[in-house]
Amino acid sequence: MFVKDVVVENQVGLHARPATFFIQKANEYKSSIWVEKEERRVNAKSLLGVLSLGIIGGTQIRIMADGGDEEQAVEGLVALVESGFKE
Repeated sequence: MFVKDVVVENQVGLHARPATFFIQKANEYKSSIWVEKEERRVNAKSLLGVLSLGIIGGTQIRIMADGGDEEQAVEGLVALVESGFKE
């Protein structure tokens, strides 16, 4: 399992459009991927799951992946979050 923490920098956080970009990116990988905020963990490939976390700008989240491309998955998603969803 590969794990990395990242702070969501964009103002709106992971809502609507940014969440859609995040889900699309997560679905490019074969690994199982999760997003964790505080003690809640959801499937990173589920739009409803990600939206249910209510992630706003400035929130620290943890991205975890388990599988053959786990490191690439986490690094790719962290880069997307750090870019402010301007990939």
